[in-house]
Amino acid sequence: MDQKHIRLISQLLGIQETQVNNTVSLLNEGATIPFISRYRKERTGSLDEVQVEAIKDEKEKLEELLKRRETILKTILEQNLLTPELKKRIEDCFDPTELEDIYLPYKPKRRTRASIAREKGLEPLANLIMKQNDRDIEQRAVSFLNDMVGSVEDALSGARDIIAEWINENEKARAIVRRAFDSAAIITSKVIKGKEEEGAKFHDYFDWNEPLKKCPSHRLMAMRRGENEGFLRVSVTPESQEPIMRMKRFFIQSNNSCADQLEMAIEDAYKRLLEPSIETEFANSSKEKADEEAIRVFADNLRQLLLAAPLGQYRVLAIDPGYRSGCKVVCLDAQGNLLHNETIYPHKPQEESKQAARKISSLVSSYQIEAIAIGNGTASRETEAFIKKLHYDRELKVYVVSEDGASIYSASKIARDEFPQYDVTVRGAVSIGRRLMDPLAELVKIDPKSIGVGQYQHDVDQKKLKNSLDKVVESSVNLVGVNVNTASQHLLTYISGLGPLLAQNIVDFRKENGPFTSRNELQKVARMGAKAYEQSAGFLRINQAENPLDNSAVHPESYFVVEKISKDLKCSIQELISNEELQKQIIWAKYVSDQIGLPTLEDIRKELAKPGRDPRSAIKVFEFAPNIFKVEDLEVGMVLPGIVTNITKFGAFVDVGVKQDGLVHVSQMADRFISDPSEIVKLHQHVHVKVIELDLQRKRIQLSLKQVTQ
Repeated sequence: MDQKHIRLISQLLGIQETQVNNTVSLLNEGATIPFISRYRKERTGSLDEVQVEAIKDEKEKLEELLKRRETILKTILEQNLLTPELKKRIEDCFDPTELEDIYLPYKPKRRTRASIAREKGLEPLANLIMKQNDRDIEQRAVSFLNDMVGSVEDALSGARDIIAEWINENEKARAIVRRAFDSAAIITSKVIKGKEEEGAKFHDYFDWNEPLKKCPSHRLMAMRRGENEGFLRVSVTPESQEPIMRMKRFFIQSNNSCADQLEMAIEDAYKRLLEPSIETEFANSSKEKADEEAIRVFADNLRQLLLAAPLGQYRVLAIDPGYRSGCKVVCLDAQGNLLHNETIYPHKPQEESKQAARKISSLVSSYQIEAIAIGNGTASRETEAFIKKLHYDRELKVYVVSEDGASIYSASKIARDEFPQYDVTVRGAVSIGRRLMDPLAELVKIDPKSIGVGQYQHDVDQKKLKNSLDKVVESSVNLVGVNVNTASQHLLTYISGLGPLLAQNIVDFRKENGPFTSRNELQKVARMGAKAYEQSAGFLRINQAENPLDNSAVHPESYFVVEKISKDLKCSIQELISNEELQKQIIWAKYVSDQIGLPTLEDIRKELAKPGRDPRSAIKVFEFAPNIFKVEDLEVGMVLPGIVTNITKFGAFVDVGVKQDGLVHVSQMADRFISDPSEIVKLHQHVHVKVIELDLQRKRIQLSLKQVTQ
């Protein structure tokens, strides 16, 4: 990638050329985004993860464009049509749409109406019409009659087919139509006749139209889903004949019979070729934008979910609630290991509440339980009420935990490998308990798409969705860091520079040799080369290591600075970390060198103040309103506590404890205009909402945050 390409990315992103150049170099060297943004601030000018990722994305797009350009040049060269001027135009083009327009006349085609007309010898007649000099083109057409062309109208019709193709391939004509679509395209959705009943869920779009520019992503997605499922017919077209008029003004220069033929060819070119082609282009680009928006919403939600507050290492009793099949109960130690499991039946139809109460009290005492986790699925509220009524020999906090994706995990190969001797109910309960202790460590075992915190995730480009969500998981895991002696293979996989094979090798090394005692020991792991060690070491933590920096985000390559500081202050590294007064004596500018600059020194300063600090917030207990268990218990005007369970572009869903989430529409979030619900709420945020509308038949609950004290 030469300097011209670096300059292009720089201008596009508004980032200095040197920053882009150095970031591209680091990416080419195999550095990961978390590593670059955390440990190479001097080279990038302190670019954050979002900026580094933007450079990486633009770099990849540009590389794809350069590949496409080479293919186009090669194809035209093979046709012996590549002039120096055309070659320069293609090499100077960095717009994918413009590039395809330039290439269109040279693109190999299947047999078309125009190619058939050429075979009949009608191209010279098409040229005569385009020149617009003949007053009586019908008379000239007589000379083109032959065995394949039986009449003057056949000759003129064939010539018009050739002209229509020329117009379709004309860059100016395509630009005219594209501008018309860009400024005035209307998206229209109509129900397919006879599908009204079957497609009732798309009733809102049975007869719908609006400017494409103003159509929000969730509405476009809904229409496209209806189209894909065979219930709707969706089109995107400009609302006027303006593009045809503009093309006529551009192409028609005379007032004779040639002009009449050209006018017909223009109308045919627009209706048959240009409009469908540009419609497809705009349908694809609008879908792409909607995909990007939906993927962004999903990624934001996933990040919030992964970085949810952890309880930490406590002994947990976890319950996967149920009615007829009972409540599956498991006891976990502080590391999340399964100690005991059984089933209780506190609810109907069995209603063995006394036995269940004795059992829970006994388990809490026997396994020295410190917290209770209850899944938020079927019978959750009733189980929570039952558990809170019991008396224990210690103070316990009860937490309701999201079950989203737990069933996917419990039936997965990962769960079978972890608990081969237990069924899915036990695995599901274990997952609920571990989610309370460390949501991030548990959720990485589940395909992010299964967690269900987005909109239309099955309708978007699945490759782009997977790439985006994988980046979020990688970013979240590296932001928090992991304990290398307790982390699962699945968690380690997302650490910068590792991947599945090295992650498994770390786990195997741990099993064979016992816990790691230093970061240096990581270099003994099979296939842990210098590059992988450089990329991963700063994100791997080792508790109780001889060198306390091994349990911090200070990278081993910077240990020498901390050692020099402690030597200058005549203290040990441990004393330096634990002594705020000593830290205040450090003159940081004194330690700037060719190897290390102020940005890295500032990061080291923060780490010494709070080594290994978990960036996640502290967990809070949440309680639903008492005596509210089902939709029928709700009344308009009630103000209730709730938990935000999902955020979309059109609003947020809130669980108020009635087994059916309510919707806070974006218009009900504040007494001002809100374009994005994430401005107001975050996933799993505890809120108070007012019930403003109830539809008991469809079990729809409309909620509001307006004029409600939070």
